[in-house]
Amino acid sequence: MSVYLLDIPLAEAQTRLLEALSKANLWRILGTETIPLDESALYRVLAEPVWAKNSSPHYHAAAMDGFALQAEATAGAQPSTPIQILLIDGLVEHPGPAAQYVDTGDPLPAWANAVVPIENVETVDKDGVNMGNTRAPTAIRLRAAIAPWSHVRPLGEDIVATQLVLPSGQVLRPVDLGAIAAAGHSQIQVSRKPRVAIIPTGSELVPIGEPLIAGSILEYNSLLMAAQIRAMGGEAKRYPITADDLDLIGRIVREAASQHDLVLLNAGSSAGSEDFSARVIEHLGQVLVHGVAVRPGHPVILGMLDTSLGGSSTRTPGLRTPIVGVPGYPVSAALTVEIFVEPLLAKWLGRPSFKPDSEVAELTHKVTSPAGDEDYIRVAVGKVGRKLLAAPLARGAGVITSLVRADGLLVVPPGIQGMETGERVQVRLYSSRADIDRTIFCVGSHDMILDLMAQYLMANDRRLVSANVGSQGGLIALGRGHSHVAGSHLLDPASGDYNISYIRRYVPGAAVSVVALVRREQGLVVRRGNPKRIKSLHDLVRTEVAFMNRQRGAGTRVLLDYHLGKLEIAAESIRGYSQEEYTHLGVAAAVASGRADCGLAIAAAAQALDLEFIPLFKERYDLVAVREVAESDLLAPLWRLLAQREFREAVSRLPGYDVSVMGQLILEDG
Repeated sequence: MSVYLLDIPLAEAQTRLLEALSKANLWRILGTETIPLDESALYRVLAEPVWAKNSSPHYHAAAMDGFALQAEATAGAQPSTPIQILLIDGLVEHPGPAAQYVDTGDPLPAWANAVVPIENVETVDKDGVNMGNTRAPTAIRLRAAIAPWSHVRPLGEDIVATQLVLPSGQVLRPVDLGAIAAAGHSQIQVSRKPRVAIIPTGSELVPIGEPLIAGSILEYNSLLMAAQIRAMGGEAKRYPITADDLDLIGRIVREAASQHDLVLLNAGSSAGSEDFSARVIEHLGQVLVHGVAVRPGHPVILGMLDTSLGGSSTRTPGLRTPIVGVPGYPVSAALTVEIFVEPLLAKWLGRPSFKPDSEVAELTHKVTSPAGDEDYIRVAVGKVGRKLLAAPLARGAGVITSLVRADGLLVVPPGIQGMETGERVQVRLYSSRADIDRTIFCVGSHDMILDLMAQYLMANDRRLVSANVGSQGGLIALGRGHSHVAGSHLLDPASGDYNISYIRRYVPGAAVSVVALVRREQGLVVRRGNPKRIKSLHDLVRTEVAFMNRQRGAGTRVLLDYHLGKLEIAAESIRGYSQEEYTHLGVAAAVASGRADCGLAIAAAAQALDLEFIPLFKERYDLVAVREVAESDLLAPLWRLLAQREFREAVSRLPGYDVSVMGQLILEDG
């Protein structure tokens, strides 16, 4: 029965899988194995509790270099009335008070109950004459009493034989390995690693390292998922790319099912003419779910395979091997592993399922969600003042950079179609609070220098997270307290100056600091050879020229509109004026791919994608911050960076930049 795209709720899909696994007696630890206690045991999961065989220490041990003695013999010792105690060899019996030299870790003599550190005694001869280090002393002099068991590690101070050292289900850390060894073990019982087969499918896929042509897609999902499986405690096998052939995919899946505990069949989970995953699973077993109400990852398939069809399998026949049809887009693939595979591996390993820390944060801009779906939105997280902020990252199941840049995950429940700017939301954190506390939120205009700046700031214990919303959006975010610094290059047509009048409008009443970053060239980017012979803005009105614009509120859009007005060129006469990209690189990519013939962007973006650049205008790009934030320790490394010779030279090597103004204070008011 096909249940594809019926928007099955996530909870129901998980329940169907759980019921099938329970019926197959697979909702438990898969097995155990005994392994030696060495560094290879790191991050394995204990299958049995560890009880101490030995006490640690297993004898009374000296905790300092000094002299072992009976504490009672030091009673009454004071600076003005010292006590002298005879030194003896440990083998010599002595009827009166005595002391014996010991090194740290030496066994305490049976008659002693304390150690006095060597720096707290005077060594003397039998007549009480201070000997210093010249000859072997025969006695020690004490000027302070000590308590029983001072500077002694008593037997069992750390571990007492028979006590619980670590419970089953513990994921072993370096310190755990030391504790197990101290407890007297040389081997441990751990859960067997679940074996996971990852089968990438698609005739359009090419392996990592091979050249790409139009229509080919680099296959790296299997690498991503295998790394996830390994981090979760499993053992992954990546199969070679399998072409879109129903029978071939079926043979590979049968083989994988006979040798592995779980099969991940990547791509082919939709309903296209070459999407075979559901048909393969139906033929080899049972489809439990095809289509779950989550975004991204909607077309996920959950099923069970009959291992008796595998031929070489020695396992009990029947529906014994779970299979997940994983969507082909990388963000969907990663999320599918997080949602469906991680809880399963946790159960098989006998450890708790991963539960990330959760914090309440304030949304920096509005998000929309599809009705009826549970929507997973990755966010960058930073702290401005006392507010924790969540900035939604670029959406789309194929946007792999959203995985890299994400500090957390926002889950929008079904039935909610959006959340507003400033709304307080619950965020599941990927990054630590320490990383978040050292994050600089830069919201505003895109410039490639920001990426370079982020790299340099890492060496100064700062993370720079930039959100490209345009200059106007950056100043609005600054006014709302949603960023530490805004990048802006808004030209005021009336005054010819940059940013100041807009700051007054969008950050009213706040004391601000405006610091110049660079002067830069803006111009038209065109493909190599300039096939449309574009030379100036006048060429944009030609009907055969397709233009790519920046979004409303971007400084580049304001600059364009200003010069179009001066030239009396109507925006509606430009084909593509309403097409928008959010970054200079986005405009350059549109031109390089043929979506547009030209666009207004910076010279560095043209160079990055091997395009020609027609310079038109020079402008100043500033960094704007509220004064209190600008003077904080968080931003101090950023301002120091602007004066760093190495950084300035690195920027100068990029085309179209003038660093002579870098670091100049343009405005400090309030």
